[in-house]
Amino acid sequence: MNIRSLTRGDGVVIGAAVLLFIASFLDIFSVDGATGLDMPSAWSSGPVLMGVVLAGLIGAALVVVSHGLPQVPKVAGIELGQFGVAFTVFAAWSALGNVFDPAGGANNVGDSASSGPDAGTGLILALVATVVMAGAAVATPLVPALKGALIGAPKPAAPQPYGGQPYPGGQPQGGYGYPGAGAQQQPYSGQPQTGQPFGAGAGAAQPQQAQPPAADFSPFWFAVPVPRALFAEDGSPTPIAELAPGTWYLAVEQRGQSLIAQTQDGRRGVLQDTSGIQRG
Repeated sequence: MNIRSLTRGDGVVIGAAVLLFIASFLDIFSVDGATGLDMPSAWSSGPVLMGVVLAGLIGAALVVVSHGLPQVPKVAGIELGQFGVAFTVFAAWSALGNVFDPAGGANNVGDSASSGPDAGTGLILALVATVVMAGAAVATPLVPALKGALIGAPKPAAPQPYGGQPYPGGQPQGGYGYPGAGAQQQPYSGQPQTGQPFGAGAGAAQPQQAQPPAADFSPFWFAVPVPRALFAEDGSPTPIAELAPGTWYLAVEQRGQSLIAQTQDGRRGVLQDTSGIQRG
C-alpha cells in the first residue's frame, strides 16, 4: 500500500474515523435529573455499534485502502471504494436516526428516569463524525481541493540516474540524462558532433558534418500529482503500469504532448496525461 497515493479527502476520512472511535466510548444517553446512573456507551447497544460505529469504521477503511492500492479490487463488479462510500453513508443515516430517537435503549437507563432519554455526547459526536466521513468520501472525486495528494512527493537534492554512482561532493558523475562536469553534453540518442571522419589521412582534418539530434529533449526525473496510467508504446489501450504520487520516474523521450516514461523496474510506456507533473 502506497500512502503517498492518499488524498486530502482520505485524510478527512481518517480523522473522522478516529473521532467516531472515540465517540463510541462516550455516553449515548442523557437523562435530565438523573445522577449516579451508569450510562451505556455504543459498545453496550447493538444497533448503535453495528449500524453506526462498525459500519463507519469499515467504510472508512475500505475507502482509504482502495486509494492506497495500485489496482483497486472489485467485488461483484463493484470497486472496493464504492462499497466503502456506501458504508459511510449508511453509518451517517443510522446515526441520525439514533439521535432523533434514542429511546430504543431506554430500558438500560433505569426506572428512576421520569422521561425518555435524550441523545448523549457519544451519539452526537458519532453523528458529526459519520456525516463528515460520508461527505468527504462522496466529495473527494468531485472537489479538486480534496483530490490533492495528502503527502507531497519529496524533491531529491541530487537525483541519481539508473545505475549511477554517487559522486564526491553530491553531484552525479554522469549517465542517463546527467553528463559529467566539463564533458560535452550529447543530445538524447545523438551522435558526436565533432571528430575525424573514419579513414581520413593526416593533415586532411575535415570537420565531420554534425548529425542533427533526434529531438531537442533531455531526460529528466518527474513525479505525478495523482495516479496516472502508463500505456504501451505500441498504442495498446490497456495500461501496463500505474504511476503513483510520491515516486520519481524517468522521462526518456517526448512524443508530442506525451512522455515516454521508465519505471524503477525498467518498464517503458507512454504517459499521455502530463498535466501538473513535478520535475526533479
